[in-house]
Amino acid sequence: MNNILIIGTVDTKSDEINYMKNCIIDLKCNPILMDVSVLGDPPIKVDFTKHDVAKFADMTNQQIIDLGNENDAMIASAKGAKKLTKKLCEEKKIDGVIALGGTMGTDLALDVFYDLPLGFPKCLLSTIAGSPLIEPERLPSDIITILWAGGLYGLNSICKSSLSQACGAIVGATKSLYKNLNEKPIVAITSLGTSALKYIITLLPELEKRGFEAAVFHTTGMGGSAMESLIKQGKIAAVMDFSLVEISNFYFGSEVNSGELRLEVAGKYKIPQIVAPGGLTVVDAKTWSNPPKNFEGRDFRPHNRLITCAALTPSERKKAATIIGNKLIKSQGPTAFVMPHGGFDDWDREGEWAFDREAINSFYNEIKSILKDPIQFYEIKQNINDPEFTDIVLSIFDEWVQNGFIK
Repeated sequence: MNNILIIGTVDTKSDEINYMKNCIIDLKCNPILMDVSVLGDPPIKVDFTKHDVAKFADMTNQQIIDLGNENDAMIASAKGAKKLTKKLCEEKKIDGVIALGGTMGTDLALDVFYDLPLGFPKCLLSTIAGSPLIEPERLPSDIITILWAGGLYGLNSICKSSLSQACGAIVGATKSLYKNLNEKPIVAITSLGTSALKYIITLLPELEKRGFEAAVFHTTGMGGSAMESLIKQGKIAAVMDFSLVEISNFYFGSEVNSGELRLEVAGKYKIPQIVAPGGLTVVDAKTWSNPPKNFEGRDFRPHNRLITCAALTPSERKKAATIIGNKLIKSQGPTAFVMPHGGFDDWDREGEWAFDREAINSFYNEIKSILKDPIQFYEIKQNINDPEFTDIVLSIFDEWVQNGFIK
């Protein structure tokens, strides 16, 4: 029987947690309860008490109470729950973890989940699942999230549906866990869809020939965060970061971003990275909402009913170059930048709606002035989607493999 860790504030959510416990038993797994309450005592038996959690935070429960406010108390409890859960995972005493909560429980759960290994089943049952309150960079790349509808307080038929489905999801995840028996080093590649960026069509089979596995991350806010969380976990051998629109989106006020630290993680962790300005022709926005501030009145072109985009001006591409250059120059590992003078995506070809020669030149002049040795700087006359781009990328990659930069 697989062991499923349930994390929650058992003092206030004992009915819900007890219901989940019984669901997991019915699904032929063994529930283990961790209480992350601070003030109250649980009316049901738990396996790890609030005092156990406090101990793993190097505190007592009373010391957590004495912090004097719920935010500091939650942060302390999260520290203890995180260390305790990680220990249980490393000792193979649990096969999966599920946490439930509102904003407080969700905040704590995201801390607990963040350092758990890729592929270790983790499920978040939250009243704010999918909410803009959750920073994309805090979400593990393999998390299961389920909206806890009607579940803020007390059991009812609506929230029972969410609870039972979440239990089924985590149990199913533990029973269908993928086991990679022929692990290859992973190259992370960022991209948009092939209507804009097509280099992945060539790169994937070429990397496969070289004994690597390629994982492509969709740079629409969640993708960059997922990739960089895997870099921190040591899962990525090299990065081909060719779609940087999440970065410019952040600085131009779009919600379609991966946070302030995007494009800094690979360099900090000394992971070899080849970078190019794919997608830096536009700012993204929600089709169904207001455009970012300062982009009102701009001509937006809907990609679908979820996402729309507007072309960047020369000054905006220059600003993007400043931001990207200043991030890359801090890299502590092998870094190369490829400048495609023929455009940054298929919308940026001569005659297409986002093409702007002045904007391309503005970006180039700025980034060239920032990137110095040891950053390697390459230029091609063609578009990022042309064969010359993948040719030069693969030549850099092969050289780095030969020199031992990429293992």
